Amino acid sequence: MSTATQIIHSIPADPLTGAIAVPIYQTSTFIQDAPGVNKGYDYARSNNPTRATLETIIAQLEEGSTGIAFGSGLAAIDAVVKLLKSGDEILAVDDIYGGAFRLFTHIYEKFGISVNYTDTTNVENVFNAVTPNTKLIWIETPTNPTLKISDIAAIAKVAKAHGCLLCVDNTFASPALQKPLTLGADIVVHSATKYLGGHSDLIAGLIVSKDKAIGEKLKFIQNATGAILAPFDSWLVIRGIETLTLRVKQHGINAQAVAEFLEQHPAVDKVYYPGLPSHVNHDIAKRQAKGFGGVVSFTLKNDSEAAAISFVTNTKLFKLAESLGGVKSLLCHPANMTHKSIPAEKRRNAGVADSLIRLSVGLEEVEDLINDLEQSFEALKNNALIENQAAIFNN
Repeated sequence: MSTATQIIHSIPADPLTGAIAVPIYQTSTFIQDAPGVNKGYDYARSNNPTRATLETIIAQLEEGSTGIAFGSGLAAIDAVVKLLKSGDEILAVDDIYGGAFRLFTHIYEKFGISVNYTDTTNVENVFNAVTPNTKLIWIETPTNPTLKISDIAAIAKVAKAHGCLLCVDNTFASPALQKPLTLGADIVVHSATKYLGGHSDLIAGLIVSKDKAIGEKLKFIQNATGAILAPFDSWLVIRGIETLTLRVKQHGINAQAVAEFLEQHPAVDKVYYPGLPSHVNHDIAKRQAKGFGGVVSFTLKNDSEAAAISFVTNTKLFKLAESLGGVKSLLCHPANMTHKSIPAEKRRNAGVADSLIRLSVGLEEVEDLINDLEQSFEALKNNALIENQAAIFNN
């Protein structure tokens, strides 16, 4: 069965009424027949039929044992870290989402969980960085925002050899393109806010575990800490999943065209997109995923923060905003937005330059998107000419 068909038919009809859409059980509690005797639900923090349906769907799509839905992607990441204890170490990808960096460094390091960042695109780096205290290897692939690709299967072998868990943030790819658990990962996390929801109208996080025992631990953490996803937001994610394959396919087509345009543009220095043959990890991306996603990043030849800010504030169709993965195209300046919490030197060492711009390529006609980028490049060029003329005049 194709992925598209599997995704559409993973969403069940309501067995009680035959409703083709999943019902929203907007309730906080459930009537019991006797103390402790119920129909599978007692209190909505512990479980809810709408949320349970979403958790079953994502577990099926990622081919795992247990799905768990949280109030945000960071809440999902937080639950995974709670599997560890003081003295344990996380080995994490260097080009990491700023929110994950903030959580690891500013919250959990003070509780005695250390973090070691390395370039996971080279599996030898991972092998050499593992210590006896390493209990969790954390990768994003593709990474945010420089679209680095790590070899999931190779890193899974390293993790297994050293008794570590491997967690893959699969937000950028989604199960429509990539299934890390089938490649050897132990845990997958998603910011369902992005491609799974797909419409920029909710905040949600998901975890899928490969092993049932780990899933039970994570489920206990979810209930004990209470960072659950509400019924209506669970329904919104389910609705988004129905069109996931179609949307992700078009996102990828548009992103490929935008990346090729940027690669030829005289004002652009580097383009980061795994669908380009020039991408250093292009072959790995082709091998472990069915496509390359909808995010493209690039740096300007005029490698200045001011030039990047000028560019991102001059686009018309690309809206300046946090987040990604929605129908409408977005762009951001990571150094001042999504990755501002990472110290500048560490950020630059990971490849997040001051002029780096991240595009979330939407579902508009790609010619319109390219024209929008071109007019912003022209505005940047005109501003530079005006500045040069003013400097000559002042001298």
